Amino acid sequence: MALYDLGGARDDGLLEDLVTFAAELCNAPTALLSVVEPEEQVFLARTGTDLERTPRSQSFCAYAMHGSRPMEVHDATQDQRFADNPLVVGAPHIRFYAGAPLSTREGVPLGAICVLDDTPRDGLTPFQARGLEILATTAMARLESRRVAREQGEQRRKTAQTRAALAESELRFRTLADTMPQMVWSTLPDGFHDYYNARWYDFTGAPAGTTDGEGWNNMFHAEDQERAWDVWRQSLATGDPYQIEYRLRHFDGTYRWVLGRALPIRDGEGNITRWFGTCTDIHEQKLALEEREVISQELSHRIKNIFAVIGGLIQFAARAHPPLAPLVADLRARIAALGRAHDFVRPHSPSSRPSAHQDSLRGLIEELLAPYQALPGERVTVTGADIHIDDRAATPLALLFHELATNASKYGALSTPDGHITVHIGREAEQSHIIWQENGGPPIDPAIAQTTGFGSQLIELSAVRQLGGAIRRHWRPAGLELALDIPTASFSRASRSE
Repeated sequence: MALYDLGGARDDGLLEDLVTFAAELCNAPTALLSVVEPEEQVFLARTGTDLERTPRSQSFCAYAMHGSRPMEVHDATQDQRFADNPLVVGAPHIRFYAGAPLSTREGVPLGAICVLDDTPRDGLTPFQARGLEILATTAMARLESRRVAREQGEQRRKTAQTRAALAESELRFRTLADTMPQMVWSTLPDGFHDYYNARWYDFTGAPAGTTDGEGWNNMFHAEDQERAWDVWRQSLATGDPYQIEYRLRHFDGTYRWVLGRALPIRDGEGNITRWFGTCTDIHEQKLALEEREVISQELSHRIKNIFAVIGGLIQFAARAHPPLAPLVADLRARIAALGRAHDFVRPHSPSSRPSAHQDSLRGLIEELLAPYQALPGERVTVTGADIHIDDRAATPLALLFHELATNASKYGALSTPDGHITVHIGREAEQSHIIWQENGGPPIDPAIAQTTGFGSQLIELSAVRQLGGAIRRHWRPAGLELALDIPTASFSRASRSE
């Protein structure tokens, strides 16, 4: 009922003329237009009485409003519904009642327009009854018009509030965006650029509006334009976040490296309504990284040369002591393995970087065992999960797998043409497991199985002392099976922080 502003309708006298005419039409001393509420009935218009409201329990209209035609009570004292009603027993001593129902456009009973008399009557004439129905329809039409006007006014108010809120939000956004050190931009859902903050124009020196639409791509270095377009189109097609590094033209005519990022804004149904992005000047960081990479590569190259020099010195010294030649060969092989491990994890340029990820345990194992097979997978297969490693773990791992491969080439699976080794990696949160399994080698010599020479000690040193793991050996008829249980945190600094 609040939608109709019934109190306002009563105060404005919106329906007074209707009840006055109803009284005249029906030749009745009293006429009312009532709204029946849960606890009481309220009179929006009245003539012939000073009553403003009565309890619902005394309401005749509470019965009339549920009908489809006017309800008439010829003599209330003879109607068991109303015979003991205080309005019948006492003032105003109602005897005759006739009321036409008021219903909302949704069919909800609202009340009635009625006439009263303190004298019993035979009823309304057909003309009077029809007139009372027309007055009820007219009353509801006026209330509905008031409701529509009120709803339209409320909608206009909400629209004005929404526009004001959007304008304020836009002002806040632009103020915030203009104070940010990054360049900020936005696009329509189809990627049309329609906003740049002040920082963009300060950086590029471009006149306002000249980079709207597709004009932004002309600000990129010629070598980056096609790549930038491809990445942007991919984001527009998939809705994936946009991120790319490119060279952006500075106002002084030079090109500076910039990190571009953008995210889509979606509505409640998941549709993209806008893209918001930033451009961050990373030119100095980019140059610093390039300089550091050059220095790292130079240092790594020198360390690699040191491995070669050490191997050469050992070989030179061995010439004076021929009996030490087998020991020297083993030592040089171990140094070479360390060199390969260092070369795998050291900083690389794009042209020298290994094909496998440099933080990959599987990649390191395949690199270390590559000399024992002509083609990948021919003699050695690495299966299972992968584990992130860094330079600290690379050294003990290189020594460990070099010793296992050396022993396999002398006594185990790699000493025969048909032998094969499988390395299986299992990764868990706290503990990881590596299974070294040889197949197709010669029968195991019990004497060799019981040997605890320098190589075996080196395996123990690498796995147990340096990596904090445990070793289990099982001499099967098909070949050695060695199980390594190593804390996952020992493989890299990143694993320790997880």
